[in-house]
Amino acid sequence: MRHVVIIGNGIAGITAAREVRKGADDKITVISSETDHFFSRTALMYIYMGHMTYAHTKPYEDFFWAKNRIDLLRAHVNRIDFEQKKLTTDNGTVLTYDVLVLALGSKPNRPGSLGTSLRGVQGLYGKPDLDQMEQLTAEGIQKAVVVGGGLIGIELCEMLLSRHIPVSFLVREPSFWRSVLPEEESQLVTRHIRAHHVDLHLNTEVTELHDDGSGRVGAVTTKAGNRLDAQFVGVSVGVSANIDWLRNGPLDVDRGILVDEMLQTNLPDVYAIGDCVQHRNPPRSTNGAVRRPTEQIWYTGRIMGETLAKTLLGKPTVYNPGVFFNSAKFFDIEYQTYGDVPANLPDDGSLKTVYWEHPNGEIGMRINCRADSGAVTGMNALGIRQRQDVWTNWIEQSRPIQHVLEHLPQANFDPEFFRQHEATILAKFNAENPGMGVELKAKKGLFQRLFA
Repeated sequence: MRHVVIIGNGIAGITAAREVRKGADDKITVISSETDHFFSRTALMYIYMGHMTYAHTKPYEDFFWAKNRIDLLRAHVNRIDFEQKKLTTDNGTVLTYDVLVLALGSKPNRPGSLGTSLRGVQGLYGKPDLDQMEQLTAEGIQKAVVVGGGLIGIELCEMLLSRHIPVSFLVREPSFWRSVLPEEESQLVTRHIRAHHVDLHLNTEVTELHDDGSGRVGAVTTKAGNRLDAQFVGVSVGVSANIDWLRNGPLDVDRGILVDEMLQTNLPDVYAIGDCVQHRNPPRSTNGAVRRPTEQIWYTGRIMGETLAKTLLGKPTVYNPGVFFNSAKFFDIEYQTYGDVPANLPDDGSLKTVYWEHPNGEIGMRINCRADSGAVTGMNALGIRQRQDVWTNWIEQSRPIQHVLEHLPQANFDPEFFRQHEATILAKFNAENPGMGVELKAKKGLFQRLFA
């Protein structure tokens, strides 16, 4: 009987453990120093805001693990002897393994002046961060600052405002998440953030954090010389693989743990999955788009766990995450993206785009396509719910934009009686492309979606 040891109880590690258990009688041990049990990391903000409890974020009852013979060990691994195939934890436990799976996750970045030990300065990645934030913000703070844009940054703002804590949001870009979102979408979300009473500062960077005299942060100074009072500073300047303790050893690492197409490292019987991974040869989507070598996304961790389990069960499987997608919520606006939607169109003119925005300034859709063939390559939706399976198929099959616009209602996932916008989106396309004369050929509805 093999002993499969998995370090990390996030979505990647737990998926691998569950899938291996379904097909083998191996001994499985999952080690984590963060929590006793797997929980939904993406739900942390809802615990803080009172919408959920920690228990609600655990997909499985606590008895599930023993029932399925998956041993859980709450400990921190501080040394791995890859040659002897054994590891040591901070509580003195020594385990030997036949297969080692590194699902180490990532950690918040703390560059420059943000790399301080002042109390009240923190990121938001795991349960310990949430617990610390609960404690710090319950101490009667008057003002908070969030440094850095992106998804975690806007979540921190919403969390703090839910406790009636005024917050300043410092973003170094000219508008929110401009390095990821095209100009129009970025401006739309920027307006929405300000409408929710966030003190948003653009083109702003922090140069100094000030001690209030007790070892706690009391204020920040920006590059422009402005001083903002703050007893809590949330840091949201990206994450990096949690692998510093593995550097200078036999394991090949760069920005992440380097793996091949089968998620195997350079060492025998050692694999890596999830946020800590860096692909030597990044996978391609079925439409030919190249994925990034590192991707800290929930669903890619799940797919890696499923893929690795197949290999460990004797069915060698190449990791293939398919067409890129992501989703988020910016206060009241739901955001979805599928395929390739760069922040700026390439200078070579290889892509064309159609962007439509509702007059209320809070709903928008962008569709990108190839300039030569018209094949759709990606889509952004803000405030309009879309069906992932429909968009994935259109992008995989290189459907021309005319076909997509004609059948756009098939992708609509908004509840019944919601106002539909497909006709106005199509009208804008026709106005910008005279002579095309594209007309809607599909109606929203299950029958039409399946058989149109």
